[in-house]
Amino acid sequence: MPTNPFFEPSDLPYELPPFARIRHEHYLPAFTRGMADQLAEVAAIGSRAVPATFENTVEAIERSGALLGRVRRAFATKAAADTDEEIQALEAEIAPRLAAHDDALLLDSALFARLDAVFEQREHLGLDAERLRLLERHHSRRVRAGARLAPEQQRRLRELNTEIATRSIEFRRNLREDTARAALVLDHAEELAGLPPDQIAAAAENAHALGHEGKFVLSLKNFSNQTELAALERPELRARLLDASLRRGGERNGPIAVALARLRAERAALLGFRSHAAWELADRTAGTTDAVEDMFDRLAAPAVASAERERAALAEAAGVAEIGAADWQYYAERVRKERFDLDATELRPYLELERVLRDGVFHAAELVYGITLTERPDLVAYHPDARVFEVRDADGGPLGLYIGDFHARESKRGGAWMDSLVVQSHLLGQRPVVVNNLNIAKPPEGEPVLMTWSEVTTLFHEFGHALHGLFSDVRYPLLSGLQVPRDFVEFPSQVNEVWADRPEVLAHYARHHATGEPMPADLPARLREAENFGAGFRMVEHQAAAVLDWSWHTLSADGRLPGDCEAEAFEAAALERAGLAVAAIPPRYRTGYFAHIFCSGYAAGYYGYRWAEVLDADAVRWFTENGKTVRESGEIFRRELLAKGGSVDPMEAFRAVVGHDPEIGPLLARHGLKRVAEG
Repeated sequence: MPTNPFFEPSDLPYELPPFARIRHEHYLPAFTRGMADQLAEVAAIGSRAVPATFENTVEAIERSGALLGRVRRAFATKAAADTDEEIQALEAEIAPRLAAHDDALLLDSALFARLDAVFEQREHLGLDAERLRLLERHHSRRVRAGARLAPEQQRRLRELNTEIATRSIEFRRNLREDTARAALVLDHAEELAGLPPDQIAAAAENAHALGHEGKFVLSLKNFSNQTELAALERPELRARLLDASLRRGGERNGPIAVALARLRAERAALLGFRSHAAWELADRTAGTTDAVEDMFDRLAAPAVASAERERAALAEAAGVAEIGAADWQYYAERVRKERFDLDATELRPYLELERVLRDGVFHAAELVYGITLTERPDLVAYHPDARVFEVRDADGGPLGLYIGDFHARESKRGGAWMDSLVVQSHLLGQRPVVVNNLNIAKPPEGEPVLMTWSEVTTLFHEFGHALHGLFSDVRYPLLSGLQVPRDFVEFPSQVNEVWADRPEVLAHYARHHATGEPMPADLPARLREAENFGAGFRMVEHQAAAVLDWSWHTLSADGRLPGDCEAEAFEAAALERAGLAVAAIPPRYRTGYFAHIFCSGYAAGYYGYRWAEVLDADAVRWFTENGKTVRESGEIFRRELLAKGGSVDPMEAFRAVVGHDPEIGPLLARHGLKRVAEG
């Protein structure tokens, strides 16, 4: 297929994949040839007769796999953000082949022997810090992946990796189907009483897009507590919506979760670790499972105590003894309105997507880092909704491309995320191309896209990931951008959330979509007070999900493993043991729809959001108290941390910015939990 657009590097600016020319039939031939090419390249590296050096071994590995990298990144973006039956079938076919291919690279004995020889001589090679870091990363990846195992053990390891990849794709496919089926289809607008008019219009538009003409559809977000629960007036509809959310995926994905936990436990034992979590933590900033469990212990009691105080206030407002899970958000909104004179719906007219994006997110990036973003309508992405922006540095020089894909659609998975289509590398002469995906409901044509405050902070968060990729300034692809430990990767993105309500940023974008009037000056302060009121709920639901992840992945292969139909019982027991079995606060994700840990690379890593928030809260304190201007602070944060990617130890980068090891006090203070923890 000589015209396959993947077979040569893209001739578009920044090597943006030529999506206008890419067809479904191009992917499989490109995957097949790309894997074959890289295996041949690696075989050539391993069979060289000359002694192994950094250049002919380590650097040669970095240069390998160019074709496979192009198709792999483009396909991953397409499969997540604009899938169909053909793409899903190809995903199921290619996932086990990619797992086997990765094993072939990591377990190649000839290549590892040469790499090991260079590693043993590392102190005598005169390598600079980045080259030494690259050598250590390549070596440790292969040791952790099983390069030192005996051949029979490696054979079983390859089988496990292939089965894990296959089951993960099955989990994702089931979740996509079950989430679509669980959407609530309603006949009358009156049933949606309480929702603002634009959200009712969006539900009608959603129904039209899904083939339910004249009806209204509430599609589920990927987390448990659906945002509409805060506004829907009909208790029976709130109960239906939450029930649909909590039940999806359980029947089909429960057994798959059990299977994945068993497979991962067996793999960890084969690699010499007591659990999958222990294997993962060996390559994380937390370091040990004890460190994570200590964090859980320190946060659980203050979070539950705060949530109990919130629950009592809600019960008083509702005039009942107990608050059910489906009603918590509804009455929380009432309390916020009464206690803080804040109605979340009054924020939305001031939060129009285009203004939030350009005058908020992009403006903050210019204030802090000096960069500018200009839309490039001449460049085509993978879907008409996906918009391409060129990013330029403070001196006007080219930095990369940013793609924003903000709207929900049937072909897109739930949630919000960042991807890289091109990874920055001086070795390969490549500048970054990054993608942000959100799932904001699309209103009828011509209507403004009004956002919730949660969606605004999510956009700032995901753009923080994008900045991490865009600011990467390293030589080697393996060390580029977000190639950092999983429990560190959320830290820069969470720091970027702080700019959402900084006065100099908020005043720039928070204007009424119809009148242009600025948001009332006292609204941000009331918003912060109201958010503190819900801190207990948010901490409990998040920590409950982290504990579920942890419980599934601290299972030992030689211990008691749950049966195929025991996922729900296992989940309940795990929450009870952790003191987080709060009936009115479901975990942010339950097992059946916990895509992060069963099909998205966060296994034994969901704690990382909270772990990273400890770093984030401390860094935000540094931003506000270091005596420097925002622009000066931004340059330090970029130079010492964001630009480094994985080329330095991440905690060294943190200390280079903040000046000390992370402290948990700022996190507790942020959520109003400090006094509870001390008491």
